[in-house]
Amino acid sequence: MAIQKPVKLFTLSTCGHCKAAKALMKELRVEYEYTDVDLLQGEERQQMINRLKKINQRLSFPTIVIGDTVIVGNNPDEIRKALGLS
Repeated sequence: MAIQKPVKLFTLSTCGHCKAAKALMKELRVEYEYTDVDLLQGEERQQMINRLKKINQRLSFPTIVIGDTVIVGNNPDEIRKALGLS
C-alpha cells in the first residue's frame, strides 16, 4: 500500500459541497482531518481565516490540502489525482 499524504479539509458545517468532499474521503477510505471554520469562535476563528487566506485567497469552501496540493471546491477527479488514485 502506498504511503498516504496528509489530508486536511477546511469546511463549513452547513456546506453541501463540503459534506460531499468528506463523504468522498470516507468512500475512498482516506484518513483526513477537517476544520469546520464556521464553528470556530473569536481569535481561533480569525487565525484560521488568516491561515486559509494564505492558501486560498478567495476563502471559498471546501479548501482541500493533500500533501502540497491545494484543491478549491469539491472536485472528485482532482482529489483522486492528488491522492494518486487515478
